[in-house]
Amino acid sequence: MLKSISLFLLVLLVPLTPATAQLSDTASWSATVQNDFRVIPDITYHRANGVELKVDVYQPRTSDGPVPTFIYYHGGGWVGGSKEGNVLRLLPYLEQGWAAVNVQYRLGDVSLAPAAVEDSLCALRWVARNAEQYGFDTRRLVVSGNSAGGHLALTTGMIPSDAGLDRQCLGSETPQVAAIVNWYGITDVGDLLGGVNEKSYAVRWLGAQPDMLDIAHRVSPLNYVHSDLPPTITIHGDADPTVPYDHAIQLHRLLDRAEVTNELVTVPGGGHGGFPANEMLRIYDSIFSFLQANVPD
Repeated sequence: MLKSISLFLLVLLVPLTPATAQLSDTASWSATVQNDFRVIPDITYHRANGVELKVDVYQPRTSDGPVPTFIYYHGGGWVGGSKEGNVLRLLPYLEQGWAAVNVQYRLGDVSLAPAAVEDSLCALRWVARNAEQYGFDTRRLVVSGNSAGGHLALTTGMIPSDAGLDRQCLGSETPQVAAIVNWYGITDVGDLLGGVNEKSYAVRWLGAQPDMLDIAHRVSPLNYVHSDLPPTITIHGDADPTVPYDHAIQLHRLLDRAEVTNELVTVPGGGHGGFPANEMLRIYDSIFSFLQANVPD
């Protein structure tokens, strides 16, 4: 199940002599993967503020029907990062034969909050509208992201249409996702705008908008917890200096209280990502066990 991660630990880090080298299962998969997937880059899914927003689609060639689909939002504090810089995060899901959609959204220097949240919801709608063309199984859509992308995965999976944040999206209805995989995402945006947890990236994303506290409330996942949410797994280091670990704890407690299926995977001493290889293997084992138990076959 974790062949893609093992590739980096066992194949790239262990020297092999030409006379005795044997490709592992994972290395063999990596050598042939270009024949197994069709990659369609830079498809426009939405236009806003004069900007064409793009997704990259990774579509299995050998599937005989719709497949589970992994929708990924990159990190960067809503003010940096790119989809192209996060392609390797798709590998564990591609190795399982899933489709993947890698999402671009408006950063803070283009549009302040809540633009990134709006774009992320529009990307989900685009996936639903184009499911037949690309073989996406709309019953098995999993949203994920790291840091600010974890926040966007949470808001995409949790915010209802009556919140009004998907009004600019094409289509008539935002689909329900099957699960959320949240890597150290922000859950309380207002907490980062002042006080001991103030973070410059959050201040930049909200800017000097007169209603910034109201916007922060509208885009905070903690304010959307209810009993009908999708299963959610959160990964967070308990020494994270960028997104307080308490954000994960609060989300976990509220989801438990609402009786939403969820799991918190804590990395002892872990910072803001960059976890050791043994922890990454443990994390992905937890993720895929969680998805296997909670995403429809």
